[in-house]
Amino acid sequence: MAYNESQNDAAAKDKAIDDWLPITASRKAKWWYSTFHNVTAMVGAGVLSLPYAMAQLGWGPGIAILVLSWVITLYTLWQMVEMHEMVPGKRFDRYHELGQHVFGDKLGLWIVVPQQLVVQVGTNIVYMMVLAHLPNLNSISAMSLAAAVMSLSYSTIAWAATLNKGVQPDVDYGYKASTRTGAFFGFITALGDIAFAYAGHNVVLEIQATIPSSPEKPSKKPMWRGALLAYLVVAFCYFPVAWIGYWCYGNSVDDNILISLQKPSWLIAAANMFVVVHVIGSYQIYAIAVFDLLETALVKKLHFSPSFMLRFVTRTVYVGLTMFVGICIPFFGGLLSFFGGFAFAPTTYFLPCTMWLSIYKPKRFGLSWTANWVCIVFGVLLMILSPIGALRHIILTAKDYEFFS
Repeated sequence: MAYNESQNDAAAKDKAIDDWLPITASRKAKWWYSTFHNVTAMVGAGVLSLPYAMAQLGWGPGIAILVLSWVITLYTLWQMVEMHEMVPGKRFDRYHELGQHVFGDKLGLWIVVPQQLVVQVGTNIVYMMVLAHLPNLNSISAMSLAAAVMSLSYSTIAWAATLNKGVQPDVDYGYKASTRTGAFFGFITALGDIAFAYAGHNVVLEIQATIPSSPEKPSKKPMWRGALLAYLVVAFCYFPVAWIGYWCYGNSVDDNILISLQKPSWLIAAANMFVVVHVIGSYQIYAIAVFDLLETALVKKLHFSPSFMLRFVTRTVYVGLTMFVGICIPFFGGLLSFFGGFAFAPTTYFLPCTMWLSIYKPKRFGLSWTANWVCIVFGVLLMILSPIGALRHIILTAKDYEFFS
């Protein structure tokens, strides 16, 4: 009897903690929350550099890699949505929980968490805001919706204004670099740019965790409806910006298409303002997942009591540290590109496929088995190749860096 009471007390304590943690505090999200959370997480200012990536890749490889990445990452997103509740009565609310189920408690943490943190903390170092003190993912839904609208807005401005300008005189679609070595490194750097554009998977399970679920109405149905709509928005943002920008400017396009446009100045200023609003929302999506990890460790491992003060201090210290790193290390962007190659590609392109093969064990050489291995091979190549260009850039320019510059 005493043992049962002890079990009940422990279960009640765990439930109280889950009701306080930012990912599991509220499970009242609607299906459309999935849409704008996923759009906000994925469509960042990096979309404006896609024409530049096309200039490094050329028409054939550029179109193929951009479309193939969209198809593969949509497929792996569907896998993650399906695996969220694959064990009856249990939800994998966080990416690392799914990893622990597949690979074991310790190995799963070491495989997933470091890669997630590179993406999430790295993103947060660039984007800091006071809204980090909002308690959970649903509480930032309005901000996330605004950010998603901003993503769609500045992407539309970029391709529509470029199309209005038309093809520039003497446009050249050859490689930007004049040497084979330069063209090669430009090519693999562009692979990284495209790989980094598809990074939203790092928070997919966390987003799905906010949607209510029951045996009759599992969360995967509304989550997938919202995620699919989000991917259609991604296609509408990415493809026109990349292809129209490259078609109009060729290899003379800047690494930010808005710089190439220049005029009308008021429209470019508006687009840049939309980017700023999106940055605010994007920060929250990635930061909430980090806050959940930190707060879980503090209350479950170190046995701190859940409280407003614990949350306030933890988040303030985190935001302060990421701001300090972003200010004092001028080559952080290069380092993020290098390490991000090892984090973005696995968590987005092939780690879900590896888990799927391990859990469901599809028939060898069957359609599912083959599709998963194609994704794995493509993702591994991205993981190996994409950081090389960033590493070369760091080596060549590190002598000119100054800390706190």
